[in-house]
Amino acid sequence: MKIENRTFIVSGGASGLGLAAVNELLRSNAFVSILDKDITNVTLSPRLLALRTDITKNDEISIALERIVTWTQKTGAPLGGVIHCAGIGVPGLMNNVNASQVWDATVSVNLSGTFHLTQLAMKYLVDVPLSEDGERGVIIMVSSSVAYEGLVGQVAYAGSKGAIRSMTLPMAREMAKYAVRVVTIAPSSFTTPMTDVLRSNTKQALLDKAVVFPKRFGHPSEFAHTVKWVLECGYVNGESIKLTGGTRTPVKL
Repeated sequence: MKIENRTFIVSGGASGLGLAAVNELLRSNAFVSILDKDITNVTLSPRLLALRTDITKNDEISIALERIVTWTQKTGAPLGGVIHCAGIGVPGLMNNVNASQVWDATVSVNLSGTFHLTQLAMKYLVDVPLSEDGERGVIIMVSSSVAYEGLVGQVAYAGSKGAIRSMTLPMAREMAKYAVRVVTIAPSSFTTPMTDVLRSNTKQALLDKAVVFPKRFGHPSEFAHTVKWVLECGYVNGESIKLTGGTRTPVKL
């Protein structure tokens, strides 16, 4: 897919990996719409539409999508896909008093938010004219290395991200008749607001015991470059791609 003059929806695009993806797309002359609960610090431009949206609420998603489609009609840049970067990662043990709340909140944002945004966006994406390379769009979901190797306290996060990994192939098979690809990226620890809250000894333990090489957390720009590659490489489909620096998490850090 040619990125230039296509419109991409990025959930969670106001910070972290989502913001990195937004900036990479803008550098590639795409139009981008950010869906995020907090868009206070978003720097607007003629190619960027930021909409305050809670992706756990389908009515807000629907309103946002209607505004985006109207925007694409004005810009002449057809919808090109959805990149799901909204997510939360609250640790918690199953016997904690708030375990059910942690589970519900995590699944609501990470899993249900991904599903519902995709499902609601598809009714517009399937009507986009075929591009010269024969496709209509790309759905990029974000799983995690935790989907493969979760630690104690990560049941909810691992469950939500493992489900995204498992959805990838059946969704790709379903969307194939519409000429829409579905790909998941599964990053390990990256330098983002989500990992900024980790204690320094936890970060060091991850680097010492889990990361193979290079001995650092991933850069958001590396995630963004992977997003760009997925969009541009038309033969990538139905796969969950690990982006981890070889990370293999031991049973205990």
